[in-house]
Amino acid sequence: MEHYQPENTNATSADFTNRIDLKPLHEKINQIKGEISKVIVSQESMINQLIVALLSNGHVLLEGVPGVAKTITAKLLAKTIDVGFSRIQFTPDLMPTDILGTAVFNVKQTEFEFKKGPIFSNLILIDEINRAPAKTQSALFEVMEERQITMDGNTYHMEEPFLVIATQNPIEQEGTYRLPEAQLDRFLFKVNIGYPGLQEEIEIVKKQHQLHNDNKVDLINTIISANELKEYQQLIKKIIIEEKLLEYIAQITVNTREHRFLYLGASPRASIALLNASKGFAALYGRDFVTPDDIKEAANAVLCHRVILSPEREMEGMKVEEVIQQIVNSIEIPR
Repeated sequence: MEHYQPENTNATSADFTNRIDLKPLHEKINQIKGEISKVIVSQESMINQLIVALLSNGHVLLEGVPGVAKTITAKLLAKTIDVGFSRIQFTPDLMPTDILGTAVFNVKQTEFEFKKGPIFSNLILIDEINRAPAKTQSALFEVMEERQITMDGNTYHMEEPFLVIATQNPIEQEGTYRLPEAQLDRFLFKVNIGYPGLQEEIEIVKKQHQLHNDNKVDLINTIISANELKEYQQLIKKIIIEEKLLEYIAQITVNTREHRFLYLGASPRASIALLNASKGFAALYGRDFVTPDDIKEAANAVLCHRVILSPEREMEGMKVEEVIQQIVNSIEIPR
């Protein structure tokens, strides 16, 4: 799938005077990219979206066939941040308690105590998220939205930062379960990862030869601490956006509900996600203000998993990304 490429991709903070000092953040972003590029060839769009999600405090769903570097990229990103990392492999027999934790009887104190599950970490990689049944999927609803879980009447809050990166294979259907719309809506981005081109494939093979099958994660250096990441996430919220661009975002979302090719449109949560993501893209390019290009670049990844094509259009082979592009192109860009 081709991703939208904004005209300002190469813009840096050196091109203008920022009212918010983003230089330290921009340097850290470039360092993170440099570390990941030690192992990953191309996939720049996926890496950019992962970094934007990290800065925007949003979860990411990576969708692609096996072998396109979904899992390894998530692990490499986690290594660049000095935070807790947990990987959960979803399977059909996985139960909610395997994720959240369970009450265990303490013989010495003669009472039950809560033993935390693997979800209690900072960056969570859920591999093959569509392998688990609906009961297990529902265990993620509260923790992804509210950053907390409720067990036996007690509420346990997640330690910030908290980010879920999930992967799924769109081709293999046997032994998989479709993700509920309510769960999909909790992901900031859905990133579709396609096959590399010939030249990229050559570079991948060369890179693998140069690495001599070394442990790829060990090659990555830690770039930022948990406190720095939390500070950057707060900084992103201060990115400037004009009121006419807020109206532009709202118009895009509302048009998804009115488009004749869509059976289900996006909710107000999509507008908020589009706002946060566009601020993240602005910071990614070293700017302290949002442009229409930032919104356009974010639109596809924010909306494609939140809307549903009408059955007729789906049978015709139309893709939801095409409809989103139509919607974005149909709205006059604010001047």
